[in-house]
Amino acid sequence: MPSQHVRSGAGHKPNPSGGREVAHTGDGALVSDTGKTRIADGVVAKIAGMAAREVGGVYAMGAGMARTFGSVKERIPGVGVSVTQGVAVQVGEKQAAVDIDLVVEYGVAIPDLARACRESVISQVEQMTGLEVVEVNITVDDVHLPGEENNHKDDASHHDAEKPAPRVK
Repeated sequence: MPSQHVRSGAGHKPNPSGGREVAHTGDGALVSDTGKTRIADGVVAKIAGMAAREVGGVYAMGAGMARTFGSVKERIPGVGVSVTQGVAVQVGEKQAAVDIDLVVEYGVAIPDLARACRESVISQVEQMTGLEVVEVNITVDDVHLPGEENNHKDDASHHDAEKPAPRVK
């Protein structure tokens, strides 16, 4: 992988210990004179999952059979619901791509919900990690109807293997 270099000038501040303070270079990585910070896929997945769940109209996250297994797993004492359920990410050196599977509330405009989820995920991931989010692919797997049994809410999910991986540079 190509190494990233710290830009000189603005963004670097001396710290009291005489070294240089870690500075965000604007290129998606945290770099200092003493090293580089990498962001793990799981960290980005948690941030994206929380950001998507905060959007009104998202009933649950996950796809198909994984939701079914998740509802069973959820009932086991001590086993909670993972924030990353329904989220798959690919993290590169400077960029991240996110795939999200959703169950939406009946009556919600899906294009508006998808736009709000994308904006929330992009904003939170970029703000918290410094990575550039190159795409947020959203799959709406189901619609929760009023009065339906609560069999989707916060169910587990993992990304289906047959779906193409997100593209990251």
